[in-house]
Amino acid sequence: MKRYPVILTIAGSDCSGGAGIQADIKTISALGCYAASVITAVTVQNTRGVKDVHAIPPEIVRGQIEAVMDDLHPDAIKIGMVSNRTVVSEIVDCLQKYRPSCVIYDPVMVSTSGRRLMDDIVVEQIKNELFPLVHLITPNLDEVATLTGHKPTTLAEMKEAARKLSNKYHTAVLVKGGHLNGDEMYDVLHEHNTTYVYKESKIESSNLHGTGCTLSSSIATYMAKGCRLNEAIDKSKYFISQSIEAAKELNIGSGNGPLWHFHRNNL
Repeated sequence: MKRYPVILTIAGSDCSGGAGIQADIKTISALGCYAASVITAVTVQNTRGVKDVHAIPPEIVRGQIEAVMDDLHPDAIKIGMVSNRTVVSEIVDCLQKYRPSCVIYDPVMVSTSGRRLMDDIVVEQIKNELFPLVHLITPNLDEVATLTGHKPTTLAEMKEAARKLSNKYHTAVLVKGGHLNGDEMYDVLHEHNTTYVYKESKIESSNLHGTGCTLSSSIATYMAKGCRLNEAIDKSKYFISQSIEAAKELNIGSGNGPLWHFHRNNL
């Protein structure tokens, strides 16, 4: 019998379908793997921003994780929005219990519209308890500022931030520079004392909702397929670019619209 790689996404639900669990499931499915999900929060949001967040009870989050881990045995895990202290504790406990071989964490701390999604106590808990259990964190520039107190504004500062975060928390770090000024876009990976720079031209589009979710779940998917981290990021960057390009002319919502994950079937 055929078995496809299983990727578990632990994240918040976006009722508008552009980010969070919904973007993760679309990404994993578009890349030919099987998506399982654990919902940590229900958000009230659309293409114009996040209006409210309701955390799922921690015992229900844990129950979902155990149900998937005990039966489906995921090949990789992607973690997204976790804004509640007790939920973080349950996730940490489950990671220690199951010891998954690949965990990608997208630290969703600030929404695209600028809304802070977790307080300082939760940020410190995540840094101290969750970071040591994951294999890659993927902060954007605003999240780097939350983690370090300084927002990078140049490629050199992105490299330094990635190096410092990686050395401090003993995990690989991908600093995403999508909001950097200029026509070129840079992402910087620091892993095992080596720095990699990914460069590509910016694609002008008003439909970029869920880009970070899509990238992290894509990396987890390619890792589950057997790619090394640097290769998984390279392939994911290409997938993201194609998804953004395919979404340029989409008319979904009146704000920051979603990517189009199924471009392989349409282009």
